[in-house]
Amino acid sequence: MSLRLAAEAEPTPDVSDDEVWLTCIACGAQFAPFEAVRFTCDNCDGLLEVRYADHPTFDDFEGHGVWRYSEALPFDKGVSLPEGATPLHEVPRLREEVGLRALRVKHEGMNPTGSFKDRGMTVGVKVAKRIGVDRLACASTGNTSAALAAYGARGGMETLVLLPEGKVAAGKVAQAALHGARILEVDGNFDDCLDRVQDLAARGEVYLLNSLNPFRLEGQKTIGLEILEECYADYGAFPDRIILPVGNAGNTSALFKAFRELVQAGALRPEEVPKLTGIQAAGAAPMVEAITEGNDEIRRWEEVETRATAIRIGNPVNAPKALPGIRETGGTAVSVNDDEITSAQRALAEEGVGVEPASACSIAGVRKLRKQNIIDADERVVCLTTGHLLKDPDEAYRAGGAPDAVPNDTEGILEHLAGD
Repeated sequence: MSLRLAAEAEPTPDVSDDEVWLTCIACGAQFAPFEAVRFTCDNCDGLLEVRYADHPTFDDFEGHGVWRYSEALPFDKGVSLPEGATPLHEVPRLREEVGLRALRVKHEGMNPTGSFKDRGMTVGVKVAKRIGVDRLACASTGNTSAALAAYGARGGMETLVLLPEGKVAAGKVAQAALHGARILEVDGNFDDCLDRVQDLAARGEVYLLNSLNPFRLEGQKTIGLEILEECYADYGAFPDRIILPVGNAGNTSALFKAFRELVQAGALRPEEVPKLTGIQAAGAAPMVEAITEGNDEIRRWEEVETRATAIRIGNPVNAPKALPGIRETGGTAVSVNDDEITSAQRALAEEGVGVEPASACSIAGVRKLRKQNIIDADERVVCLTTGHLLKDPDEAYRAGGAPDAVPNDTEGILEHLAGD
């Protein structure tokens, strides 16, 4: 692997804060981080990335959760619930089934609102408060809205969420509503909702906290830092591969950035960087299409459909950051169908790990890639699961099966059990 981006030296810009700044990944323009509301480049509308004058090593990290990694973040503390420090599960039966040297599951559903989105919101909402905005907003397939509503409430800020009408699991809508967000259901899909939120942000009506916001990804990169530390503590080595579900491709981008920064700090050798491997649902797989066909740009899918609602996205906004992350680490991307997703969800549940359908894509993906001999048996693999089982209780019920009806009689119950 080349890790071309990791090797590039970048001078500290002449901006107001010489420790942290924003850089356009397309044209290289640089901006002060907190002087104005800015989501994309003023010059070319390219994606922005947070850059730092110094990069910490593992010895610099102290504490617990996301803010253990404050030395790698824009400031010392955010609006916190708290978040991070999620479990890294062993799954011995699944490991034996797929035939791997090591297989672990990083369960991000154990964050405060039940998904990885909390890691980004603790940073993003703090930035909003520092800049001085008073209304937060996002488009969402559900998890972003729940996290934004909770962290907005914690920060005492107004929140607005745009959801595709009839396309978001009830558990996620209920979270956003209970935390006090104003919910708008749009006649369209997620990508349409994001278009509308971007329009509102461009008019100065809201502060956008989708993963287009570069500060969101700073919080999410702590997933990668935790995985590296936890794996090294457990078996004295970093994982060879990290497999993750892909919707807007924010986590793929964030983990790649975390690893690049560790390489720049000398804390990680390029050959130790895990292969980033993205899994999409077959009904919403524009990233897989780009990787398979060798394209540098994503073709927007206007029609997307999958029961994995959290990744039902046809236009991943972070693709320009994520595609290099997959390619330069030697990873790949594949799609899995809904039946494969449900089977993986059941298999994880049998190990005691409860996740929503989109999360199970990583397990479905490792199964598929092992059958295709793309993943070697001697690899150490971590699968990322992004949301909790109870995020989508209807799909969990369908995957688990209906209860048996029995009489209100002990003997009748025993007879029923004996008939199994």
